[in-house]
Amino acid sequence: MSEAVLEVDNLHTQFLTGYGTVRAVDGVSFAVGAGEILGLVGESGCGKSVTARSILRLVPPPGRIISGRIVLQGRNILELTEAEMRKIRGAIVSLVLQNPMTSLNPALTVGWQLGEALVAHQPVRGPGVRLRTIEALRTVGIPDPTLRVDDYPHRFSGGMRQRVLIAMGLVNEPSLLVADEPTTALDVTIQAQIIELLRVASRERRMAVLLITHDLGVVASLCQRVAVMYAGQIVEEASVEDLFAAPLHPYTWGLLRSLPSVNAGKDRLAAMPGLPPDMIDPPTGCRFRQRCAFAEAVCAEPPELQEVAPGHRARCWISQRDGRLGDARASAT
Repeated sequence: MSEAVLEVDNLHTQFLTGYGTVRAVDGVSFAVGAGEILGLVGESGCGKSVTARSILRLVPPPGRIISGRIVLQGRNILELTEAEMRKIRGAIVSLVLQNPMTSLNPALTVGWQLGEALVAHQPVRGPGVRLRTIEALRTVGIPDPTLRVDDYPHRFSGGMRQRVLIAMGLVNEPSLLVADEPTTALDVTIQAQIIELLRVASRERRMAVLLITHDLGVVASLCQRVAVMYAGQIVEEASVEDLFAAPLHPYTWGLLRSLPSVNAGKDRLAAMPGLPPDMIDPPTGCRFRQRCAFAEAVCAEPPELQEVAPGHRARCWISQRDGRLGDARASAT
């Protein structure tokens, strides 16, 4: 990996509720290098989006970051004031959310909203703002940007609105882009266009990208590395090739088995038994053990995320002992 733009170290983010403390992000660590796209995957509720918002210090109440370090270009942003964070958001790190209709103001033109993001961080005013916003729309493939810059969000299709959000994220040329489910609810053709747009932006600008998604197909198409989250923790991290070829955590293996295949015929998709744990009172030991077909007595103790193969980490006693899940997978197939 190239020099890290973002380093997250032992991050804990919790929500204090009337029912108890929800440990949404519970000891997460990873890094993203310049020009690299890291996929953060997992099922709904595993803590992916809370991790994304923690990186920008935008966790909504009653949530708060309890401990850990979030180092962005060498600075621990958890030590910065809110005024200092406002200078960073949108300039050094940008966030692209999954629903453009709730992220864009319907009462303002897309040009005005793009210009607002630009003026907040760049010494550009007057006609220069309009020129820069038109160029930003052109960069993300909006047709006729000189005309569309004055349109309101409802005049754009879903895919075009998502492009506008990406243009807002890129307009200040950040070092890190956090994209939270940017292809959700888009048809496959538009998904492919958004994926290519992010790929080109990362490569040409040497921009680090953290892609939050539940779609392993998007990860396979776009990312170089992938981290798998379950119950607030990263349970596996590897290159995309290694993870798809030889997963080392039973949860990852279950996710890959559940993917539809053109060769599956009429066979039913494999499903993991049980439900994710309650994060107010998570189980002791391995948090996946109550759903795991390979669980042993040792799994009652909490495993650490350790390197099992070069560049391949897993939070699993079985993989750490045997160096693989191969024999267990064969017996369970």
